[in-house]
Amino acid sequence: MKFNRPRTLLIAVVAFAALVVSGCGSQGISVPKSETAAYSGAELFAQRCGGCHTISAAGTTGSKPDGEVNSKDRTNGPNFDQRKESYASAITAIRQGGFSGAIMPGNIVTGEDAEDVATFLAKYSGKSSE
Repeated sequence: MKFNRPRTLLIAVVAFAALVVSGCGSQGISVPKSETAAYSGAELFAQRCGGCHTISAAGTTGSKPDGEVNSKDRTNGPNFDQRKESYASAITAIRQGGFSGAIMPGNIVTGEDAEDVATFLAKYSGKSSE
């Protein structure tokens, strides 16, 4: 049996890439899929908010560790493992772009997506402070 090395290598690379990509999106989410709104909120949070905010339930680490906050770096959002949020405060912050008027864009998610993110934060934020 004769092997075509470049083709075999290409197939192996494509197969490996497919395995890696298939895990993207929900890789770090620890919310049960049965919690439909919270799970959807966790996915959206990971996609749209995780660059600036930390919450382990969505697998995000966007907040800088304590002591590394640079006043010139305005992308360091609150760490939601440490900070508990209610549904009302989360939905308000999503709609108006946070509370400090800094860099967070208003309506980064809207409608039912915003409600799902707020539901997720209300249930899963503040877990390390309990």
